[in-house]
Amino acid sequence: MKNFPLIGLGIATKGSSGNTLDTFFPCISFKNIEDEFSQYYEIWDSLMSENVAEIKDAASLNIQDEGLNTAISNLNENKIIVLCRIIENQPIQTIEEAYLKLHLISYKYFAPNSLNLENLFDSLLNVAWTNQGPIELGDIDKRILSAQKNNQSLEIKSVDKFPCLTDYIIPPGVRIGDASRVRLGAYLSEGTTVMHEGFVNFNAGTLGPAMIEGRISAGVVIGKNSDLGGGCSTMGTLSGGNDIKISIGENCLLGANSGLGIPLGDNCIIEAGLYITGGSKITKYNSNNEPESVIKASELAGCNNLLFIRNSQTGAIEAKINPKSVELNEELHKN
Repeated sequence: MKNFPLIGLGIATKGSSGNTLDTFFPCISFKNIEDEFSQYYEIWDSLMSENVAEIKDAASLNIQDEGLNTAISNLNENKIIVLCRIIENQPIQTIEEAYLKLHLISYKYFAPNSLNLENLFDSLLNVAWTNQGPIELGDIDKRILSAQKNNQSLEIKSVDKFPCLTDYIIPPGVRIGDASRVRLGAYLSEGTTVMHEGFVNFNAGTLGPAMIEGRISAGVVIGKNSDLGGGCSTMGTLSGGNDIKISIGENCLLGANSGLGIPLGDNCIIEAGLYITGGSKITKYNSNNEPESVIKASELAGCNNLLFIRNSQTGAIEAKINPKSVELNEELHKN
């Protein structure tokens, strides 16, 4: 993992109102780190009087990479070069910083829940995401009319504050069945497969090879070799008053249409259709497979080797010692 301070070199899109709609950061420079772009930190830092600076002359960046120089030259009239500096992990102050922090997670420079994302929603604008880039909502009707008149293709993919990850970053070694279901700010490790009905929110993701056919909500991390079955859901921290960070350990399985509202340890299974919240009453079994006590699910948070099932006769939720080990198909996750 990287650390602060850092400077991102970005290409920002400006709307007709002058507002910044988004910022793409193709490279990030870290102070006191030896890598391809961090050699530029002191040069870029000297060009900035504030933490966001508009760069009029690309040559002043002193970039030696020919491909990057070409990319930031001769930009369209609604595009500008910006530098965004983050010195400390403080609440977000600008839309450029918001996009930079989302990039930092998706580049896997910082793990989910490690960056201060306070003010993120207030900083981002709700825009129309199209095949022609982001468009301000006040301009969308005019742009649709113009596209129709000129027989142009204008595809509106979503109206949202968050774009999809793959408009900016293609994570290595990852398969994504439907790119619209993975937001910028998702953290996807090599070997991860996100199926067509899978969803990964920002500030969330996988820590190793994983099969995702269900929902990974904001703030949720999934351990390596775990499988989220079709239609399953993990409870996030953005709604419902939930302030507990949900996580799933290694070698776990959430069955189809199941749900999780507590952190799981390693080697755990939740049967299909079973939704567990922190207040769920659970009959805990001992190693002899005998009922031991009735407790709240929250008391089992982070415990390893548990099998959660619902008794088909009584309807009671039971937690037993898990006799199985979850294994992903190795060939399927060589991406």
